[in-house]
Amino acid sequence: MKRRIFLATSAGAVLSVLSRPVAAVAQSSVLTTLVNEYAAGGVVREGRVKFDIARLVDNGNSVPIEVTVDSPMTRQQHVVGIKIFNEKNPQNDVAQFTLSPQSGRARVATRIRLAATQQLVAVAKMNDGSCWTHTVEVLVTIASCVEE
Repeated sequence: MKRRIFLATSAGAVLSVLSRPVAAVAQSSVLTTLVNEYAAGGVVREGRVKFDIARLVDNGNSVPIEVTVDSPMTRQQHVVGIKIFNEKNPQNDVAQFTLSPQSGRARVATRIRLAATQQLVAVAKMNDGSCWTHTVEVLVTIASCVEE
């Protein structure tokens, strides 16, 4: 009987972690400061950015990510940059990409290292100066890039 209770409790805990709504993630103060610095006085809003990353990562040494921004990528309206920040790695700047209308679409993909369970934010800067964000929380079971 104890084994069944343990399995049911474990399954419930995993499901609760994986089914948490993305909108429920409140951005940490570290990330808010970094996003505001990158925006350089521009308006920062939630939306238009889709941060695709696994919510539960077994190993933080190589984590695939993809960021897509809803933009027509025309001369009149396009993404000029995408920047990714993390909360707890030794360096908070994960990656920065420069785009133009010639990019064709606002989509970038890479692999990153994660030191521990933490929040990540992707910020897309538009040619009109506005910025759009998406914040996610990632659970890391085996940490990476830890400085001693």
